[in-house]
Amino acid sequence: MQPTFVLVHSPSVGPSTWHPVAEQLTAAGYQVRVPSLLDVGAGEPPFWPRAAAAVRDGLRDIPADQPLVLVAHSNAGLFIPAIRAGLDHQVAASVFVDAALPARTGPTPVAPPELLEFLGPMAVDGTLPRWTDWWDEADIAPMFSDPAMRQRVIDEQPRLPLSYYEQHVPVPDGWDDHPCSYLLFGPPYDDVATDARERGWCVAHLAGAHLHQIVDPVGTARHLVELTPDGA
Repeated sequence: MQPTFVLVHSPSVGPSTWHPVAEQLTAAGYQVRVPSLLDVGAGEPPFWPRAAAAVRDGLRDIPADQPLVLVAHSNAGLFIPAIRAGLDHQVAASVFVDAALPARTGPTPVAPPELLEFLGPMAVDGTLPRWTDWWDEADIAPMFSDPAMRQRVIDEQPRLPLSYYEQHVPVPDGWDDHPCSYLLFGPPYDDVATDARERGWCVAHLAGAHLHQIVDPVGTARHLVELTPDGA
């Protein structure tokens, strides 16, 4: 049975960052879901239960015996253990795409201390600017090749509370008892890819900036399929 690909976006951006890849996978004959995490930062912490619930709710129409491939980009990688723990479906594989990894033993901080120091002064009444507003234009422009897509991604971004980045996400024992792999786009995730390789995971490299999945959805979709074990 072909798996359903579940493309999980970072809560710092939105589901449109996965839509071009979803179109490619659908054209190749796969079922695909792109659950929205845009409301994850609403309300009070902790926020990770809402991320897990949003993915579970987005799969209500998928039969429980349908295998899933969880695909997480960026910050969403930290939620994969919690997402998996909340699902009734078989998770046949997990693929981390230029993503943060859960700690080998949890809980995992969403942001390291140096990032919290960077973010703290930006917060106004506890709320941060949109992710693309954190950086200079020289950092953001190379991530986009299409002005319309850039505007779509920018307009969709939530303004998350600083407390979102201060949370710690649990890592249930045995969450990674299925094939896991890593797709690296480039710096600053090189060290994370090395960590994935040291965990015994398959690691592939598709050179690009952090949002390369919207620049090269064909190549990204191809790698996701290649990183999915035969028979999943």
